[in-house]
Amino acid sequence: MLINCAAYREGRKLADITPGEIPQHLADPGTFVWVALHDASDEELATLQRAFDLHPLAVEDVQRGQQRPKVEEYGESLFVVMHLLDIDGEGEHRRIRVGEVDVFAGRNYVVSVRNRSEQSLARVRERCEREPELLKNGPGFVLYALMDEVVDRYFPVIEHLEDELETIEKQILTEKAGRENIQRLYGLKRRLRVLKHAVAPLLEAAGRLYGGRVPPLCLGTQDYFRDVIDHLARINASVDAIRDTVGVAIQVNLSLVTIADSEVTKRLAAWAAIFAVCTAFVGVWGMNFEFMPELKWRYGYPAALGLIVAVCGYLYWRFRKAGWV
Repeated sequence: MLINCAAYREGRKLADITPGEIPQHLADPGTFVWVALHDASDEELATLQRAFDLHPLAVEDVQRGQQRPKVEEYGESLFVVMHLLDIDGEGEHRRIRVGEVDVFAGRNYVVSVRNRSEQSLARVRERCEREPELLKNGPGFVLYALMDEVVDRYFPVIEHLEDELETIEKQILTEKAGRENIQRLYGLKRRLRVLKHAVAPLLEAAGRLYGGRVPPLCLGTQDYFRDVIDHLARINASVDAIRDTVGVAIQVNLSLVTIADSEVTKRLAAWAAIFAVCTAFVGVWGMNFEFMPELKWRYGYPAALGLIVAVCGYLYWRFRKAGWV
């Protein structure tokens, strides 16, 4: 679906145009066309491919979808794939839904295709139109603005994951450690992996847009792409830190469970020892000996019970003092 199609010259918008008017504006020196689509059909992509002479391999990637974040050069044009992340659900059923933004950028055009995501990128166009001096840089600045917007939307995701990890850690340390915490931590780890797959490849690919042999399209905007790379590096470092913390939290939870099991084992052992004394005494007096003087003693039975209670009480006191019961 076509979202917007407009022509720009010298950093200012000339007019909204139809796809059929694109060729006449491309023929005008100093003018570039910016087209935005959402879940584009094959017919729309075919029309734009003919109008802008888009590389067929890049168009095929858009049609197939589910691409790894990347930056590819086709002659003097660039093809960029980025992931859009949406958080769905609540509690342990929360997940990250992955959308995709594919950007074609050439000397006099920018085409952005948003797939499987409801996140609008309209404010990117608004931002660019508010900064005509920067928009004079043409498609290179528009590409930067799109990348900057997508990358900045990763920060709320990382903050959400950090808050969730903090909640789980608090539950582990202040409440009962158990299986539920392990399930939540592994769910968090899966979401971190989704974010990592969106950030790490893009960080590696975006490095080609700053320093060294930079594509001609980005020569005037290298410093801006450096800012994007800095944001990606920060997010990537945060993801790695959270992943390490998740691993530590899992080990702490398992250790606390082991300690709790040890406490239960000690209590069971203590009570078993106490009842073992009872069993020993009763077992001895329950034997059918022929010569047992206490059998003829009037107070033998109360004395035996008293001895059993006294020994068991002493053992209970010692175990209590040692913290076993």
